[in-house]
Amino acid sequence: MSVTRYILAVAALLALAACNRAPPAPSAEISAERAAAVTAAVEEQRVKFAAAPDPAQADRATAYQFSFNGLWTDHVPMTAFEGDVVMVVNTASRCGFTPQYEGLQQIYDEYHAQGFDIVGVPANNFAGQEPGSAEEIQQFCTLNYGVTFPMAAKTDVVGAARHPFYAWAEQQIGEGAVPQWNFHKILIGRDGHIIAAFPTRTEPTSEDVRNAITAALAVQNTAPATSSLR
Repeated sequence: MSVTRYILAVAALLALAACNRAPPAPSAEISAERAAAVTAAVEEQRVKFAAAPDPAQADRATAYQFSFNGLWTDHVPMTAFEGDVVMVVNTASRCGFTPQYEGLQQIYDEYHAQGFDIVGVPANNFAGQEPGSAEEIQQFCTLNYGVTFPMAAKTDVVGAARHPFYAWAEQQIGEGAVPQWNFHKILIGRDGHIIAAFPTRTEPTSEDVRNAITAALAVQNTAPATSSLR
């Protein structure tokens, strides 16, 4: 084996080790605070999602036509976010980019009151870095990051079995919508159309992402009625 290939192999092994390293356990007090916040957020989401219009009646040109199975809730209908700006992010618990959960929660806290939402989509498509059960993912997100934004159940985001949302996204903007790894981000405007996609290495708190969110939030709400099939 050449020196270059050996170095690359070692680097790959170190990267996988880092991906499988769990974050430090939070204190009991922080754990309790996070659990209480998540419980309250999930209850609000259950009420909101139950009252959301039927995605089957949504405009077929928009993201509102889709619904995900939920991690905490029965489902996550995209119609629940009509008129809001939404970021859909495929996530994983054992990835070197898993700390991006912290940045996602940060921008969610900052912009949510202005009409910004995030939908996390756990996916095991990349190096098997989301192998856990629903309960394990719930616990991980709660205790380590206090995730209060909506989360889908574990879902395929690439390949023949990918969720229809991702097939639609690729049709809308091309290869940029296709996740190449965990924590790929798709930003949807108030009208239900895709504005931009950001690759894994672009941090949720980066200037590019923040600028895109604030510009999208500044746009007047022009979301179509869900009762209009097109």
